Amino acid sequence: MSVYTPAEVVEETGFSLDTLRYYEKIGLLRRIGRNAAGQRRFSQEDVGWLGTVRCLRDTGMPIAQMLRFAELVRAGDHTIPDRIKLLEEHDHQVQAQIEKLAERQKYIHDKISHYRAVL
Repeated sequence: MSVYTPAEVVEETGFSLDTLRYYEKIGLLRRIGRNAAGQRRFSQEDVGWLGTVRCLRDTGMPIAQMLRFAELVRAGDHTIPDRIKLLEEHDHQVQAQIEKLAERQKYIHDKISHYRAVL
């Protein structure tokens, strides 16, 4: 089983050390194992979970929802319908953001075209 130092996890995930500590403190990240010297050692499973957290965070999911998702995952497979519902709701919000950004991008393209026509 592979283990990772905090520095390696920072490099792999893009999260800062402070963020990793915070996520552990609030329960978004399960308790991280430690070596004999008391230094954190992350498992491949931890790094994989952080990839999921990165995706959810980057798409705007609030921490409270991420915590709820983490609780559902840890509770077992009987929560899969609830996980699907939570992710579908988030997906709808992401789609709305994409549509809003596409509208704003069209406006920007129109402005670029206008300014090019002026030249």
